[in-house]
Amino acid sequence: MLGRLVARRTATKALLQCPKTIPLPVSAARCFGTGGGDASSSQERLALDMIRYALSHARSQKSGDSYAHAMLVLEQGLSNLRGVVGAGGAVDGAGSSDNAMVMLILAMSTLHYERGELRDAAEKLEMVGQLGRASLDLRVAAWESRVGLNLETSEDVTSKLVEDDCSRLLRTSAESGLPVSEVTKLHAKYIKGLVDLVNGDVKSAELSFGGSKDRGLEEGNGLLSRGEFAHCTGNFSFAKELYEKALLTSEARDTSSITYLAAANMVPEEVIIGATCALGQLLSHSRKFEEAEVLLTKALVKAEEHFGSTHPKVGVVLTCIAIMYKHKAQMEASSSILIQEGLYRKATDLLKAPSLDGEVDVQVDGCDIVALARGSTLDNLS
Repeated sequence: MLGRLVARRTATKALLQCPKTIPLPVSAARCFGTGGGDASSSQERLALDMIRYALSHARSQKSGDSYAHAMLVLEQGLSNLRGVVGAGGAVDGAGSSDNAMVMLILAMSTLHYERGELRDAAEKLEMVGQLGRASLDLRVAAWESRVGLNLETSEDVTSKLVEDDCSRLLRTSAESGLPVSEVTKLHAKYIKGLVDLVNGDVKSAELSFGGSKDRGLEEGNGLLSRGEFAHCTGNFSFAKELYEKALLTSEARDTSSITYLAAANMVPEEVIIGATCALGQLLSHSRKFEEAEVLLTKALVKAEEHFGSTHPKVGVVLTCIAIMYKHKAQMEASSSILIQEGLYRKATDLLKAPSLDGEVDVQVDGCDIVALARGSTLDNLS
């Protein structure tokens, strides 16, 4: 998984202590993407045009200047919409301006995330709480993305609080007679399952992931999450099936579509990277090392193309590849220590791991991946 660890602490302990019995996925970028509706108002159509331009400009150049320019475009759009609301505008409907503002905020959060500014990305999403007239679909998308960022930055307790807010929002809406789409309900259910899984409540997670009759509504993100649940609970053949379906579904989707909205580590590209990485790890534990190496290399190339070769995401994939080499060496009674050491060293550099001789309480995102990489390195030396 790229970005967040699925069952972060559980996965780390399992891989370090008993990798032969419960091979859990180290990586999986979550993408509970939410459709942005039909953009029927002039404000929403303008916001979507600005988002398409800003993301395309930032990603085509991948420079500090291009991201700064893209952010400036979105900030200007947000400011203009606030002016419309303040002047008593929103002629296309009471919630149109709020919808457009949420769309812009989701895109701004994504830009921060792609620059490695996770906490800035989370702060942007918190602004959605002030836009109570926005559609339920868009607000749930923001809540999902907040949960994803909380998990990636090791804020598990906060992720539970945010998920509770999301569930409360849907419950209140239903009680008030407001329509709640089945797709939105499914997204909310899966985000609850993910939070429960990360916090070690497997029984509650099973209620979210098991026995659903809404399989036709699933997107790649939901399939990936269910695959991780199956992986963590030992149902490896089913996990493999779900990972493969997640890849097919996500690769078939037109990710440039302006009607598809997601933010931060919920975007479709991360589902593809995460599912590829998780499937590679699963094949590695099944001793299909050649297939695993092909998939993990594919995930590495995809991460470098989307984020750039020096992004922390690349460090996560390198850690997965190093673990694959370690497992292969154990199974084949061979040695690849030098390869592993090189991969772990580069991974910790990209993850911006603090010096072991420095402050012990330095805050670092992806701390569990850093611990896993360093722990595996020490294990090789022992």
